Amino acid sequence: MPVRPGLCAEAELEVADADTAIAIRSGDVPVLATPRVVALCEEAAVKALVGALGPQETSVGMQVQLDHLAPTAVGHRVVAEATVEKVNGRRVVFTVSVNDERGLVAVGRVTRVIVDVERFLEKARG
Repeated sequence: MPVRPGLCAEAELEVADADTAIAIRSGDVPVLATPRVVALCEEAAVKALVGALGPQETSVGMQVQLDHLAPTAVGHRVVAEATVEKVNGRRVVFTVSVNDERGLVAVGRVTRVIVDVERFLEKARG
């Protein structure tokens, strides 16, 4: 199955102390940290590509545009959904949203690039 618009997946999280702005050191309040919201969106995007990439391919993060709209306290469950919006060569753009039981927590876009694993690792090693 090739990468195509419409592919989607979810990732969920029950917010724990380790997921808070205090723990991640991105703030001083005990609520779901924005970097953790970004990671959850990336997780959903990666899941959406399962089965669509070749055996030597993976995707890597390139760009994240995210509006974190509402706080989520420890103990609450959040669900991120990522949907492939468009494919431009090796670039895959996802629309992402995160919700908890009260509604929308975050919304935005994630862009990932499809790469050959070995060539990518060679570049990383220098």
